[in-house]
Amino acid sequence: MDRLEPNTGLVLEGGGMRGVFTSGVLDAMMKHELYFSYVVAVSAGACNGMSYISRQPRRARYSNIDALEKYGYISLKSLLTKGSIFDPNILYERLPNEIAPFDYETYGQNPATFEMVTTNCLTGRAEYLEEKHDRQRMMAIVKASSSLPYVSQVTMVDGTPMLDGGIVDSIPVERAIETGHPFNVVVMTRNKGFRSSEHDVKIPRMVYKRYPRLRVALSHRVEAYNQQLDLIERMEQWGEVVVIRPQRPMEVDRICRDPKKLERLYEEGFQEGERFCASVGY
Repeated sequence: MDRLEPNTGLVLEGGGMRGVFTSGVLDAMMKHELYFSYVVAVSAGACNGMSYISRQPRRARYSNIDALEKYGYISLKSLLTKGSIFDPNILYERLPNEIAPFDYETYGQNPATFEMVTTNCLTGRAEYLEEKHDRQRMMAIVKASSSLPYVSQVTMVDGTPMLDGGIVDSIPVERAIETGHPFNVVVMTRNKGFRSSEHDVKIPRMVYKRYPRLRVALSHRVEAYNQQLDLIERMEQWGEVVVIRPQRPMEVDRICRDPKKLERLYEEGFQEGERFCASVGY
């Protein structure tokens, strides 16, 4: 592959703890000083993308593996006591400000555009938000982008209730194209050929009763995701995207807490990232 054009975009899929693959890819890119001027990221991809924009190699790896093992921030107890299966106090307060300090200054000075995808609960549509300077708003956006439906609380951003961007736009390559990036590198957290075998169901009115349009979006979530997977594979065939994805059978799910499985997936991501960097001359 030839060296990347300057306006190439980087698209980061989510996937909960499968995102450790993405953190490995991004660490390899940082090792080789491969940086993109436009990055759009969803859910776990947004969390990992923040450490890429702040130029902090292995920070996301530590947060996803070591800090999880040490602080146990995924738990039923957190869901019952704090309304989220991912402890929001640890993830969005203690981690960036105390446990694994986030470089807010470098992040704010980075000229790259970094958009995080959320789902607007009122409209049932995706929103693409950026924040480089207001720390509180920045954390609200990344928290909203990662707030999985049913097991996380709705997060308010600019007075609007938001949830996980993956509900509507799990792989925002079309957004990247709309913003002037016709060719994109897409980091995915599923093997090639994967399609969700889950079935969409109509969400009962008692669930998210204040947000009827969110219920509609949730009722078509599987179909929308599989359609995006179809699109990515077609674009890959046509040479419109390059996809970096896991090659080994996936053994990590959204809420995996097994450090050995997570470490293996991280290492695979790093190796795939190294391979990609070599292919584009970095």
